[in-house]
Amino acid sequence: MSDAAPDDAELLARALVALNRHGELLRGLGQVFAAGGHELYLVGGSVRDALLGRLGTDLDFTTDARPEAVQKMLRGWADGLWDTGIQFGTIGAAKGDQRVEITTFRADSYDQVTRNPTVEFGDTLDDDLVRRDFTVNAMAVRITANGPGEFCDPLGGLAALRAKTLDTPSAPQVSFGDDPLRMLRAARFVSQLGFTVAPRVLEALLEMAPQLGRITAERIAAELDKLLLGTDPVAGVDLMVQTGLGAVVLPEVGEMRMAIDEHHQHKDVYWHSLTVLRQAIDLEDEGPDLVLRWAALLHDIGKPATRKHEADGGVSFHHHEVVGAKMVRKRMRALKYSKQMVDDVSQLVYLHLRFHGYGEGKWTDSAVRRYVTDAGPLLGRLHKLVRADCTTRNKRRAARLRSSYDDLEARIAELAAKEDLQRVRPDLDGNEIMTILGIPAGPQVGEAWRYLKELRLERGPLEHDEAVAALQEWWNART
Repeated sequence: MSDAAPDDAELLARALVALNRHGELLRGLGQVFAAGGHELYLVGGSVRDALLGRLGTDLDFTTDARPEAVQKMLRGWADGLWDTGIQFGTIGAAKGDQRVEITTFRADSYDQVTRNPTVEFGDTLDDDLVRRDFTVNAMAVRITANGPGEFCDPLGGLAALRAKTLDTPSAPQVSFGDDPLRMLRAARFVSQLGFTVAPRVLEALLEMAPQLGRITAERIAAELDKLLLGTDPVAGVDLMVQTGLGAVVLPEVGEMRMAIDEHHQHKDVYWHSLTVLRQAIDLEDEGPDLVLRWAALLHDIGKPATRKHEADGGVSFHHHEVVGAKMVRKRMRALKYSKQMVDDVSQLVYLHLRFHGYGEGKWTDSAVRRYVTDAGPLLGRLHKLVRADCTTRNKRRAARLRSSYDDLEARIAELAAKEDLQRVRPDLDGNEIMTILGIPAGPQVGEAWRYLKELRLERGPLEHDEAVAALQEWWNART
């Protein structure tokens, strides 16, 4: 959307263009439901995205037909069906390369204790729309045998979308009490859509943030990922922190507001970290990189725990990368992330300061090899993270840091041209070690293998005879 707010006619025309790209599918579905004597509406995020000109291929619908009737009607039309959400009234279908989900009108009730509703099917579209999270997600388009028809907006979603405002269909205290995850979704939509929250929504977030503790870790993590992958995750993270949502799901980020950056160029480490996140995003070259974004956001979370006031009046954070990597592991495990995700993000946090020992390019080839080996497949991301971590306003210092890292990358490329730096392995394998030393498989082979790998890192590739001689010398010295 442009800076000048478009009028309703422009938005609706944009939506019609988007929907007409799916005309064949919409007409086919409309004909199926009309023949069955049932109503069908495109609904929710699909309508919102059509109005914003960003409609994808996964479409959401709602209907007065019960799930079993939906299944029956779709069997002759869809290429595939699934019913994993049938207990919530949802039937999924595939047609060509498009996927649709069709949910029976809902009029759920909540106990305000868990986020699990008592599923109740509704009888009208209005019943269904009023139970949705935000008014911009509570619009619908009737689908007929001829395709898109009437635009339905009983709750003012179009006006909210035009104003780029997130508001709730009912009182936000009721909406968030029904499902506290909606509070985190507000921060996610701020990131994804560039919207702001309505004053009454902000008030409810501040009041009700602790209720987010009712939500499972897996659902929290899914929302955090979507937030970080948005177009403006800094805005989403800041809303989360300022309202207290962050204190529930990611407290380490907000706690960085207590630690002054050692360069005194930023208000605090928190804003420095958000700047690094924004700069890391600017360096992405193959689309959004979730691992890089997590690492950028969390790279300095060890600073509050390592903060020390020095005698000269300065502030230091010695070994904050080590402490931070441990904190990342603890938090991401609590959020039930995969082992690979935890390993990757924590390793980037652990390594992000290593470059600052490079100085004026005085690292030995051995040190460069270790840098590459320790980063492994994360090297490209580490390059971006280190560059993004330069937020100084001192132009001369910034230029010097960029030049030093340019030099390091050039040295890495130079060594890589001579050696396979991405696969630094000993010059002898386990079988050769056992043959040369006359020992069986066991811990001693592992010791010898690790020694040879260290030697390879230190001296680079060895000729076979050199490696054998070094191995025998090491073995004789230890025995």
